[in-house]
Amino acid sequence: MKVFKFGGASVNSADAVRNMAHIVQKHLESAPLVVVVSAMGKTTNLLEKLVPGITSDNEHKALRQRLEDYHIDIVKSLIPNDKSIVNKVYTLLHQLDSTIATLQSDSEHYNYNYDQVVSFGELISTTIIAHYLNHLGINTLWEDARQCIVTDNHHREGRVDWESTRGECWRLKDNATGYQVVVTQGFIGATSDLKTTTLGREGSDYSAAILAYCLDAESVTIWKDVPGFLNADPKFFANTVKISQIPYNEAIELAYYGASVIHPKTVKPIQNKGIPLYIRSFITPEADGSSIGDYKTIVPETPLYIFKNNQILLSILPRDYSFIAEDNLQVIFGILSKIGIRVNLMQNSALSFSICIDNNPQLVAPLIEELKNMFRVRYNQNLQLITIRYYTQEVIDSIVAGRPILLEQRSRTTEQLIVPGK
Repeated sequence: MKVFKFGGASVNSADAVRNMAHIVQKHLESAPLVVVVSAMGKTTNLLEKLVPGITSDNEHKALRQRLEDYHIDIVKSLIPNDKSIVNKVYTLLHQLDSTIATLQSDSEHYNYNYDQVVSFGELISTTIIAHYLNHLGINTLWEDARQCIVTDNHHREGRVDWESTRGECWRLKDNATGYQVVVTQGFIGATSDLKTTTLGREGSDYSAAILAYCLDAESVTIWKDVPGFLNADPKFFANTVKISQIPYNEAIELAYYGASVIHPKTVKPIQNKGIPLYIRSFITPEADGSSIGDYKTIVPETPLYIFKNNQILLSILPRDYSFIAEDNLQVIFGILSKIGIRVNLMQNSALSFSICIDNNPQLVAPLIEELKNMFRVRYNQNLQLITIRYYTQEVIDSIVAGRPILLEQRSRTTEQLIVPGK
């Protein structure tokens, strides 16, 4: 088996879905091709606003209508006059409405609510795509990822139960006999009692890696709107360099620091089994792209830049001016874990502990309130976290461009800086 993953940009319109289907058709072999698909376009962003307590009733109605119109328009363009797929989409939309109606709209239940609502993006997209592939004559099985990927109940960052997941994936392998393609969802899983969970924002890459590991796949290919793994985000850099090969460990480091081309947890499972990961362009699918595997060095060797915007820097200080000690840190990390916040950078001094995190208001506000029960909290918003691998001072100076550096960490290969956002 091979595993393909298509993100939201690759299926954001009827033409995009046709292009995706064309790529799938070119890679049909004797073993079924497992195709992992994200929500279409920016659907996840829209669904996030439908989580109870986020928007007013009027706004909710308008967003819900946008969601419906967007997907129904794609369906009607792909397969005109096919009422069966239109009815399937409407059924899922009604299930979404029913789900939202049962949820409690308070911050304590936000993470659980998020998973129940946002997961519908992938359920709708894969239902459409599996139906379309069958319409083209490709014998396709739609598989519910919640029946395959088993997690704990840590909502929005579900932790995989590998033994149970492997067992479910062998069931999937048996079910796939006779099919050319298996279409399933990225990003979502479920607990052992079938409560929907998600694997972290942009977690569809991770889903592909989980399935590849559990199915003993030959390879994983992630189809992107870039020609491969670039040394910088083309949104920030005009002249990027494509990295043709990347060692597993280097890719893990880059993903951890925030390289947007792959999810941070993607590489480790496939490294454990020596499964190669390819990053290729769905715009120019005939091009080679980049490969991640058991290499010694990156090729070519060049500085690599990672930018994370909309960051907030929290400085946490004891109320009594005592030192920040292990017992303080234990409390702080306990609160971070409970709320479900990932720390992008941290630094400790005698009297303060500083953390840089994504500025998500639904998570940051309760974090600050809880920290204030025991500590004094100061913060700076609208910041940018810059990570440079294989830096030189000249490169650092050009990137900082005279902005004040609020926090800096440096190792032999990596420089990290927090500066005001542009």
